[in-house]
Amino acid sequence: MDHFSKKLIAWHQQSGRSGLPWQGNRDPYAVWVSEIMLQQTQVATVLERYPRFMKRFPTVKKLASADVDEVLAEWAGLGYYSRARNLHACAKQVVDEFSGKFPKDPLLLEQLKGIGRSTAGAIAAFAFHERAPILDANVKRILARSFAVEGALQDKAVNERLWKLAEDLLPIKREDMPVYTQALMDFGATWCTSRKPVCLSDEKQCPYLKDCQANLSDQVLLFPEKKLKAKSPEFNCDMLLIRSGNAILLQKRSSKAIWGGLWSLPESPWQPRVAANQALDINTTDLLATALPDEKTASLSKAFQKLVRGEQIKHVFTHRRLWMQIWEASLSKQSEFLSPDLKWVPLTQLGRYGLPQPIKVLLQKLSLVRGGDLKN
Repeated sequence: MDHFSKKLIAWHQQSGRSGLPWQGNRDPYAVWVSEIMLQQTQVATVLERYPRFMKRFPTVKKLASADVDEVLAEWAGLGYYSRARNLHACAKQVVDEFSGKFPKDPLLLEQLKGIGRSTAGAIAAFAFHERAPILDANVKRILARSFAVEGALQDKAVNERLWKLAEDLLPIKREDMPVYTQALMDFGATWCTSRKPVCLSDEKQCPYLKDCQANLSDQVLLFPEKKLKAKSPEFNCDMLLIRSGNAILLQKRSSKAIWGGLWSLPESPWQPRVAANQALDINTTDLLATALPDEKTASLSKAFQKLVRGEQIKHVFTHRRLWMQIWEASLSKQSEFLSPDLKWVPLTQLGRYGLPQPIKVLLQKLSLVRGGDLKN
């Protein structure tokens, strides 16, 4: 088992990634932010956004004291917005329960909001040199191939075996933990990749060429076992783009909804998409009743000068697709609304609000805001 970690550390000295802004940092706050941001987000995107986030919120206390809307606005475009809400909640936990200092025990780290076992292991390894395993998607693939672990990764027994392997393979010396943990991440991301691992080409020689069970049996691409994905369901919804003077009507989304906690356009409930062609016209009263169910529909309908069919936007989520039909309208004066989640926002202040990426792109395309009003 010690042979595995020594080979990987030696590989990293020659071929591992270097120069990433979060590498070599023993500040648990900086490590934590990078680990959360790298979940479900490409490294190239994080390279751009991580320094900006750290400049805006340089310490856990700064993040904890910020308004959650500030955090969501800074996170906009990175997706999976529950990560941003959990970051904010976790920062408050660290300040309130641990006097602003992250615990080094992985078990205590796991008790914090949004930190799972693998992320806890990464923080403990990088910041505190603890002998704590990680098991992200890259590591699962490496171990499944190296030890020919059969079965789907979603199966509990398979997952437990991989965790046991991850623990058994840890280097003996605590001081080796940061480079070993980074090496695991890099090896899976750049060499032992899902579709084109280096062992299937002659360009590079894998350090485990004579050890990897999947390679020795010529079954590299069969590990880990992949479950067939069901076709992503598609939905339609109507969205209201309501303007009044230099302001636009936004609605804060439920924290449990997709784009939770962000500010978006009022929308009707999602319906399964059954046909590509939608009606060219829509009943204004019906749309208001579904998109703004808590408001006085009749008086609002009379106040609208005109309801115009706008752009239709397709947005692809991880497990579903959404077709958003935009309906544009103008009001001569800003109506007051009963719901506290509805708010008139001046166009010049939109940059202060976290907006879903397709909505931000739509507003920029319609030239409703100047380039500086919405940060990319």
